[in-house]
Amino acid sequence: MKKFNIRKVLDGLTAASSSSSSSATAQPGTPRENDVVQETLQSEHFQLCKTVRHGFPYQPSSMAFDPVQKILAVGTQTGALRLFGRAGVECYCQHESGAAVIQLQFLINEGALVSALADDSIHLWNLRQKIPAILHSLKFNRERITYCHLPFQSKWLYIGSERGNIHIVNVESFTLSGYVIMWNKAIELSTKTHPGPVVHISDNPMDEGKLLIGFECGVVVLWDLKSKKADYRYNYDEAIHSVAWHHEGKQFVCSHSDGTLTTWNIRAPAKPAQIITPHGKQPKDGKKPEPCKPILKVEYKTTRAGDPFMVVFGGLSYDTVGRRACLTVMHGKSTAVLEMDYPIVDFLTLCETPYPNDFQEPYAVVVLLEKDLVVIDLGQIGYPIFESQYPLTIHESPVTCCEYFADCPAELIPALYSVGSLQKRQGYSKKEWPISGGNWGQGTQNYPEIIITGHADGSIKFWDASALMLQVLYKLKTAKVFERARGKEEKPNTDIVDEDPFAIQTLFWCPESRMLCVAGVSAHVIIYRFSKQEVTTDVVQLLEVRMQCEFGEVDSPDPGGEQTPTLPTSAASSSPQEAEPPNQLSAGINSSEGPRDNIPCLQVRSSPLKQSPGYQVELVVQLVWVSGEPPQQITSLAVNSSFGLVVFGNSNGLAVVDYVQKTLLLHMGTSELYSPSDPCQRQPHSPRKPRQPSGGLCDSNDGSNNSEDRCKSPTSAKMSRKISSSGEQKPELEERSQRWSTRTCKSRFCSVKNGKMAARMTQKLKVLKTNSGPNRYGKDNAFTRSRSSSVTSIDRESREVISSFYFCESFPKKSDSLVSPCLLVGTTQGSVMMVALCLPPGSEQKVLQPVSFATCGTLVRLKGGILTMALLDAGGTLLPPSDEPWYDPNASDEEKEKVRRRRPATPPSSQESQDTQFAVLCSEKQAKVVGMPSQTRIYKHNITETSFVLRADVVQTGGAYCIACFCANGHIMTLSLPSLRPLLDVNYLPLTDMRIARTFCFSNLGQALYLTSPTEIQRITYSQETCDNLQEMLSELFTPVETPEAPNRGFFKGLFGGGAQSLDREDLFGETTAGKASRSLAQHIPGPGGMEGMKGAASGVVGDLARARVALDERGQKLGELEERTAAMMASAESFSKHAHNMMVKYKDKKWYQL
Repeated sequence: MKKFNIRKVLDGLTAASSSSSSSATAQPGTPRENDVVQETLQSEHFQLCKTVRHGFPYQPSSMAFDPVQKILAVGTQTGALRLFGRAGVECYCQHESGAAVIQLQFLINEGALVSALADDSIHLWNLRQKIPAILHSLKFNRERITYCHLPFQSKWLYIGSERGNIHIVNVESFTLSGYVIMWNKAIELSTKTHPGPVVHISDNPMDEGKLLIGFECGVVVLWDLKSKKADYRYNYDEAIHSVAWHHEGKQFVCSHSDGTLTTWNIRAPAKPAQIITPHGKQPKDGKKPEPCKPILKVEYKTTRAGDPFMVVFGGLSYDTVGRRACLTVMHGKSTAVLEMDYPIVDFLTLCETPYPNDFQEPYAVVVLLEKDLVVIDLGQIGYPIFESQYPLTIHESPVTCCEYFADCPAELIPALYSVGSLQKRQGYSKKEWPISGGNWGQGTQNYPEIIITGHADGSIKFWDASALMLQVLYKLKTAKVFERARGKEEKPNTDIVDEDPFAIQTLFWCPESRMLCVAGVSAHVIIYRFSKQEVTTDVVQLLEVRMQCEFGEVDSPDPGGEQTPTLPTSAASSSPQEAEPPNQLSAGINSSEGPRDNIPCLQVRSSPLKQSPGYQVELVVQLVWVSGEPPQQITSLAVNSSFGLVVFGNSNGLAVVDYVQKTLLLHMGTSELYSPSDPCQRQPHSPRKPRQPSGGLCDSNDGSNNSEDRCKSPTSAKMSRKISSSGEQKPELEERSQRWSTRTCKSRFCSVKNGKMAARMTQKLKVLKTNSGPNRYGKDNAFTRSRSSSVTSIDRESREVISSFYFCESFPKKSDSLVSPCLLVGTTQGSVMMVALCLPPGSEQKVLQPVSFATCGTLVRLKGGILTMALLDAGGTLLPPSDEPWYDPNASDEEKEKVRRRRPATPPSSQESQDTQFAVLCSEKQAKVVGMPSQTRIYKHNITETSFVLRADVVQTGGAYCIACFCANGHIMTLSLPSLRPLLDVNYLPLTDMRIARTFCFSNLGQALYLTSPTEIQRITYSQETCDNLQEMLSELFTPVETPEAPNRGFFKGLFGGGAQSLDREDLFGETTAGKASRSLAQHIPGPGGMEGMKGAASGVVGDLARARVALDERGQKLGELEERTAAMMASAESFSKHAHNMMVKYKDKKWYQL
């Protein structure tokens, strides 16, 4: 335990960070040296590293399967490798070049994998370690790689090239053999044209000495490896895409570009034995069928007891325009056409045996789609699919926001799983998941973790992320609350298009009370309660809020800042329909001639809503159009279950809603939060009147954005600004010339047409800001901007937007000695204001007596927009917002009363001499710690000068609290609390995609995550303890399994030589016989290998120590081995000396003739 004192900046900090080092100078009210909070977190407690990656491989390009280890490998266009085993066994690794993976080949049951890339390099991966590493690489210089083939139980890899040549590589040493099959020797001498690239290589299942080579032009050659000449050549007019053998080695099938399949007998090269067109119309006059689309791949698998299976990809007729991609399964006389949701990339047929010369006995087909992985059961009628064991549906609808909760209440995961199990689809195969290799890790990380993702279609998914795994628990569809446009096609949509009115903008979840609050892009807020019982809601409770600014005479509030409730006492009625005030405008006044007014963007459904067990709608709040202006999107959100309040804000101000009484309690503009004498008050800026109604939410179409930009748009709601924020300049004192119209809520249903929303987003990173929804575990910081096209760039820069909220119990005024409920409000201009809440003494009184509010002015100002706020006690422990224990809202009143206990405020005794709380405030540029109630700055740290913080959270790790920050320049930093000492600064990930900024979030216990691609979640840790234990926590891919026995040749086949013929490839391809290959053909690159690859991942002082310790252990081990060998040699020498002495004694006195 060390007390904080000013010391040098830690090693490893960058120059940029050093220039903005902590300025923890003593301020008035600073605690004395012996009163400083004792801090336990040190820099050695932090280290940054990746842990696991979840989701579907982005842009897949190839696939391979190990039939003995039961491991599936998927390569991508970005050079990534994803390996899958049983549920929870996943692994990610990356080729440094980033070139597309064109083919993968397992060394079956050897724990190794060969990958061929588009940059003409091949790599050998070692899978016998938890983090796979490259052992060898070979880079071809003069030829392009087009196809690879590695026979079962062989160490010689055949590589076909674009020039038509075939080279052979020893996979053990990764050296080229001098044996080369040249294209001009393979084809007939009379052929005048080049046969094209090699598209297929395979050896005869019954004779390893015969190699089948397929050229793109349609020529197939059966090559004799021993005699180095072609035995047979098979010619067809159409280009070849793939070839498949019958297991007896007497026939093979080719797929062609005209949609035909040709079957050839190996000893009859003149013409094919059979020609079929699976999807072609057969003419009656015997002519050739009409050409179809190319059959890109065919697999021919035999069964011992029935007809063989022929699986085909492609070959549909050209008149099926717009038809989905299909996989055709032909079995006997039956042909099944299986439609897929996405285009097919590749497929593999899984068989019982790895031996190609035995009956294959296929049992499943793995189909790799562009955005999904499907496994089809061939053993059941109708070919049902297996239920996927992997979290591959993250991108089912594009992710728009993400939250991470580590160490949450243990009962949450079982509760969510129980309600989520009722949502599972039926009709899956009853067999076990066939990809079942690997073993789970044995780590000590056993605390519950939950990830919540919000999506563009309005859905929310809860995921169990415990123990480095990921499994979907529960799915909530928020769009069910609203009316849908009739006739709209219900099909999966994976790109945010111009109409995504239900997209999730931000969310707030309280794990203790299980309250969920969701804000959507159509300026709507939905409050959910968790219930285990099914209910039918006849009428969905609705509040419509009118947030606007009107211009007229100056209307300054009372100097005390007292705000009267915006609803009359009669509004506290149990039925919200009775609470409509007399001055509320009707939604029906809008006419087709005038501008839209008082109309929400979405229409809440009027029919009864059946709500299954799980999250059920408690209240819907919608912002309405104001004089032709669409409502501004909601930028910040917070819920307090103990107070029964939800607060949300945007560029027009904030609103507080009592979701228990279904009433609007407060609606005020941002400028009204400042007191009249506040030196931090900003000059309100009036938005320019639009020339036409804004299309940001409802009526505009913008087709100029590409799909990736659209994929970013649902979270864009906050005002744009430049990095050089004007928030760094002190505002001038001016009177407010703006009067905010506080309208009461309209508690009735509306019936309007669904508004259209054009999802647009600026691509300038420097003009973007972030928001925050405070939470005990994590907050949503989304990249957002205003969708109102009526606000000019100058207006957006100077307009102040609510960016974060934090409910707490603190001291509203400097003179207070007792804590009381408060609301901290942060803005994009760096102001932190405090609003005092006057709550009734009990829950019964709250029904009769409304909540009142009092603005207390500015607490402090920081550079840049406010991202997160928190409160610590005098000992440096986090004071979380009070919450209400969960109770089932549909349970009986007696059960509710047993659980429902509001936590009474327990104010400390009056201590006027010193501060009893620390307010922690973090913005895009700075972090400050303010003493309460004195409101004096105690510590300050300039986080960055040249960039800005995207996400900041107050998290717990190592038994203490700190601030974790992610900057736009890619730096991840942690600061101690309350002294704001830099503990970690790593240049991890430069911001290259808006998706990262939108989804990056920190959590407790050193965990964090972000969406690294549209389909994948990358989890990282900044905890040294987790990094040290990562090897134990990761799953194992390779497990010792005996290779199945080879098929029995039988007596007669063995007698007459009808069985499989083996080949001594070592004698044929070795350097002794074949000679050396040309050095200029390919370059051998040794890989980092097993332990070296893992050592390279370590960094920092602890990593150096660990490497030194490992080297010392290795040195000690080698010395021990040397000592053992020396002892063995000494023993051997002593034994030899003894035997020599005995021999000498035996023959010492004998004559030569006596020997």
